[in-house]
Amino acid sequence: MGKIINILSKMMSYDFMARAVIVGLLVSLCASLLGVSLVLKRYSMIGDGLSHVGFGALAVATAANLAPLTVSIPVVMLAAFLLLRISENSKIQGDAAIALISTSALAIGVIVISVTKGTNTDVYNYMFGSILSMDPADVQLSVALSIVVIILFVFFYNKIFAVTFDEAFSRAVGTKAGVYNTLLAILTAVTIVLGMRLMGAMLISALIIFPALTSMRICKRFKTVVICSAAVSVTCFFIGVVLSYRYSLPTGASVVAVNMIAFIFAQLLSLCFYSRASIKI
Repeated sequence: MGKIINILSKMMSYDFMARAVIVGLLVSLCASLLGVSLVLKRYSMIGDGLSHVGFGALAVATAANLAPLTVSIPVVMLAAFLLLRISENSKIQGDAAIALISTSALAIGVIVISVTKGTNTDVYNYMFGSILSMDPADVQLSVALSIVVIILFVFFYNKIFAVTFDEAFSRAVGTKAGVYNTLLAILTAVTIVLGMRLMGAMLISALIIFPALTSMRICKRFKTVVICSAAVSVTCFFIGVVLSYRYSLPTGASVVAVNMIAFIFAQLLSLCFYSRASIKI
């Protein structure tokens, strides 16, 4: 126990580690709260698509010497809004719309990086994340936006719950399902951008998918699934960061690996002790 405390104290003595842990825990919490609804609505891959859009926006911002977060957040929010509109109002299905927008943005990002001198070294960090990427200004913005995401989710929890389980009934009783779907997509977009700097475009969607699926193997009611998902996500992120620091591993990959182990454990647990009943209200 003393050795663990010693490792944690040394780790948190570095400013960049403290910044990464603070932002990472908040982003993990946001992603886990939103992830349950996204998985149940079969929108889980929207995180992957928006992360590719974020990659393109970060590349353009870097090439233009602009603040990455202030450019990426509105661009990814706009992409989330367009994804919903394309899916709802055209013949292009949701998965095809995600592929259309995400691959286009990824291609733009790669082209911008390839023709801009001095940005090639940032490609790996954009794709797979970097624990050194958060400066104090980014931390302040990330903390503020994460708190806003959490507050909005809690405040509109009942509406998000309603459109998650039965959107048609919600519309029938007067709930503006389109508004809350848009809110869910925008909150996801903000969370994706905040987490991309640490996790990378290729791995950030794992924070949305894994905790939700893991908790669904253990809990059967929506509220308990959300609470369990938050606990799993925050715990897995912290363990992943500690392992990354202790063994000099990539942070994003370490966090995903811990989430994967947690999912496998929960799957085995559900096979041994739980029925296959679906999630209940």
